[in-house]
Amino acid sequence: MKLLSRLYIALIILFLYAPVAVMILFSFNASSSVWVFSGFSSRWYAGLSSNTAMLNALQHTLLIALLSAMISTVLGTAASVGIEALQKRLTNKIVMSVTQIPMMNADIVTGISLMLLFIFFGKLLGLRESLGFATVLIAHITFNLPYVILSVIPRLRQTDAHLSEAALDLGCTPPQAFFKVILPSISTGIVTGFIMAFTLSLDDFVISYFTCGYYQTLPIIIYNMTKKSVKPDTYALSTIIFVAVFVLLVLYNVLQTRSEKKHAAAVFKANEGDTVLMKGNEA
Repeated sequence: MKLLSRLYIALIILFLYAPVAVMILFSFNASSSVWVFSGFSSRWYAGLSSNTAMLNALQHTLLIALLSAMISTVLGTAASVGIEALQKRLTNKIVMSVTQIPMMNADIVTGISLMLLFIFFGKLLGLRESLGFATVLIAHITFNLPYVILSVIPRLRQTDAHLSEAALDLGCTPPQAFFKVILPSISTGIVTGFIMAFTLSLDDFVISYFTCGYYQTLPIIIYNMTKKSVKPDTYALSTIIFVAVFVLLVLYNVLQTRSEKKHAAAVFKANEGDTVLMKGNEA
């Protein structure tokens, strides 16, 4: 059984990462062929600097990803604090269910809905171009928010509820108690939410395709290239993006593991202290 399970896992990994491995291999191809490998060369990486259209699209993608991740992290953290402050459990569950709708909804439905909304308001305001940079940014913030909230809320629930009360008793104002006590304790969740939002925004195609207008991102440029022919410099740029996203995901997992270990250690120390106190009272 162990052999079969290992073989099954190996086949899954091979199925998932074989196309990526082929892409990385052909990004170092000496010739312009996309099916015959004729030797190793870094010419396509060096030639990226002359591809103005692709570099502009990359700049657009990074700008949208960075801004949407920052804004959604701030809004998601504030929303998480507000959701946890709700007293009624039913209200809390309803708000959380509504928050998770963009995650469960199909990307094409979200993209078309946002496109129609932006066009409606664009016509209402008399704009020449209804779609552009602002609409892509708003769309990315919309689908990033639930992931940030789901990253921050577990950290809030792991934080001792009496910490902020203790800070208030010691003379802190409510904003000071939040920034000096609560925020550092949930910082790991905030960072992981930011990394997740940045990664999702960097990789998005469907929603960006319906809301971009003239402001095209890198996935859209690459999609348009596939209608004609894909050049090896596209493989080179895709390889760089893959490595960057892979590093971010590794960092995300490392931060999450450290946070879980710290929480487990804190719970263990608290339980150990309670045990010692109980023994002292018994004595």
